[in-house]
Amino acid sequence: MKTRAVIALGANLGDKEKTISKAQKQIGKLRGVELVANSKKYRSQALTEQGVDPNEPEYINAVTIIDTSLSPKKLLSRLNEIENKFGRIRSTKWAARTLDLDIIIFGTSVVETKSLVIPHPRAQERAFVLIPWLEVDPEAALTGLGPVKELAEGMDSMVWVIQ
Repeated sequence: MKTRAVIALGANLGDKEKTISKAQKQIGKLRGVELVANSKKYRSQALTEQGVDPNEPEYINAVTIIDTSLSPKKLLSRLNEIENKFGRIRSTKWAARTLDLDIIIFGTSVVETKSLVIPHPRAQERAFVLIPWLEVDPEAALTGLGPVKELAEGMDSMVWVIQ
């Protein structure tokens, strides 16, 4: 049995566009994963613990939708392996990064462990997640919060499509 999952991708260090493209391909090649859709790439300002910071390098973001037979924990493990291949260093929370892969939803599952929270706890606040997601799934819903279309209202000006 396969479960539909939404993965948000982001990078603000290195060759960001190339990294996002390659990461999307690697996600689609994972055993137990079937690629459903990749969004276009979007630019967004860096988000830090204090909020948007125009002094930090801009992010390139995208969303990938998959169907998977992996468990949420196993999927997270595989995504962490991809991040590591791209030189991801986990120094501090909110730090700039070569690649960040987040599971936004996993079917309608609700998961709360030390290493994984699904649905992603801040997805509804993030234009760089909602706008690309809406592009590839106009009928999308964020578990427990409602239609992505409604959550994304007024956020169009916070991201810029580049592809």
